[in-house]
Amino acid sequence: MNFEGKHIVVAITGSIAAYKAPELVRQFIKAGAEVKVIMTPDATKFVSPLVLATVSKNEVLYQISSDEVWNNHVELGLWADLFLIAPCSANTLSKLANGICDNIVQAVYLSARCKVAIAPAMDEDMYAHPSTQKNMDTIRSFGNIIIPAAFGELASGLIGQGRMPEPSELVNIAHEFLFHKALTGKKVLINAGPTYEKIDPVRFIGNFASGKMGIALAQHCANLGAEVQLVLGPTTLTIQHSHINITKVVSADEMFNACNTHFSASDIIILSAAVADYKPVHIAEQKIKKTSSEEAPSIQLEKTKDILAFFGKEKKAHQYVVGFALETNDEVKHAKEKLHTKNANLIVLNSLQEEGAGFGIDTNKITLIEKDSELAFPLMSKKDVASVIVDHIIKAHTCAN
Repeated sequence: MNFEGKHIVVAITGSIAAYKAPELVRQFIKAGAEVKVIMTPDATKFVSPLVLATVSKNEVLYQISSDEVWNNHVELGLWADLFLIAPCSANTLSKLANGICDNIVQAVYLSARCKVAIAPAMDEDMYAHPSTQKNMDTIRSFGNIIIPAAFGELASGLIGQGRMPEPSELVNIAHEFLFHKALTGKKVLINAGPTYEKIDPVRFIGNFASGKMGIALAQHCANLGAEVQLVLGPTTLTIQHSHINITKVVSADEMFNACNTHFSASDIIILSAAVADYKPVHIAEQKIKKTSSEEAPSIQLEKTKDILAFFGKEKKAHQYVVGFALETNDEVKHAKEKLHTKNANLIVLNSLQEEGAGFGIDTNKITLIEKDSELAFPLMSKKDVASVIVDHIIKAHTCAN
């Protein structure tokens, strides 16, 4: 990864996550960037300006003026190729959204003509609060990028969304913003997560899919400039990105209808959802009660719409359709059959036989199946898997068109 010739302003605000800032600056410098650091006065309580000046090899500014000298925020705003606020506190988010200018960070932000990326970091309840969410929406509407907070242990001791992503991840995201926009102008449709098929008002047929793989794919495509339509089944996970529009669904029928709405306008279609193959013919209006009879009630099932087969049949020459296959035996054989019968361009195969692959975990091990090739990859994080899949699609789609 090379940032040679790039100018990056790293702005640090009053969040405990500021302790990660020296490592973030160090990684940018190591990758060849020239970095200048600015801070809010509150940020200096969490990390020393001297440490950051030493790491960045540049003076660190935390006042609009110092020693009766005016610090030129306009010059900094024009100098930068990327203005990254990391961490960004709830207080600073509010100021960014409302144009308040009472410190050097706000002054440079209002003067910046470059790309602006913001990594909020705060406690879970603060992050989820409607006012914070509204502020982030407002900031996105200005054309800025909000980097979603990570999920994990917070300074309060709670577990939830609010952590600033690790420095290495922020560096990767910054690199994508500055250099890689291979999907600019492309429309990508992705479905993700499980579907639930009602049996009665309280029970359903479902599966263990979490949506993690599809969400990682949506994030990566959006970071590469695509406009992403994400059709998301029932899951506790979510994602926020200025280039991702989310449609939430529950059943297989709802997922098909939502995908079909966006299919014709999409260039790339990635069907990663674990859609139910069958649904009950009749849904009981009342909860099915357990009776004293030894005979259990039977549930008559019917097939759901095969989304991959439908889109494989309907796709046009400019469209690239990707399906997923989760197998438990004869994996490659079944994946090749699926590629043929569904008329897909690519099948992403993973197996429940492989340790570290499957539902609800952060890793995956895949094989990319095409008509005349099989490409196997080692165990990786789902974010890295998303990068592998999308890079492959970009090359294949470019060659086909």
